[in-house]
Amino acid sequence: QVQVEESGGGLVQVGGSLRLSCATSDRSLRYGTMAWFRQAPGKEREFVSAMQQFNSNAIVASSVKGRFTASKDNAKKTLDLQMNSLNSEDTAVYYCAVNVQRLITSRLRDERAYDYWGQGTQVTVSS
Repeated sequence: QVQVEESGGGLVQVGGSLRLSCATSDRSLRYGTMAWFRQAPGKEREFVSAMQQFNSNAIVASSVKGRFTASKDNAKKTLDLQMNSLNSEDTAVYYCAVNVQRLITSRLRDERAYDYWGQGTQVTVSS
C-alpha cells in the first residue's frame, strides 16, 4: 500500500487562508500523479487540483482558480495547496489522492483514476 497523508486543515474565518500539505512515497512523487479532491456534506466529491510527476505544472478546478494554488515543496517532498480568500463554499473534507503512474490528461479530474487516498483533513470556513 502507498501511504498518503494530508495535513493543515482547520477552522478559519471567511476571507482567511490555509495551507494544506500532502505527503506520499518518493516514487509516487517522481513518477505518478497527485491530486486534491474535496467533499462537502451531502455533496459529491469534487476535483480541486492535480500535478503529474512533481513537475510544478498543476491544473486547478475553475471553481477555485485564482484563490487556490497547488505547488510542490522539494524540501519537504509534499504537494501543497495554498487556499486564500476562503468562503463558506470551501468548507469540506479535503482529500489527497495518488496514482503511482502518470495519468492521461482526460483522467486527471476523475476520482476513479486514483488508487490511493489519504484520510482527509477537515477545512471549516466560518462566517
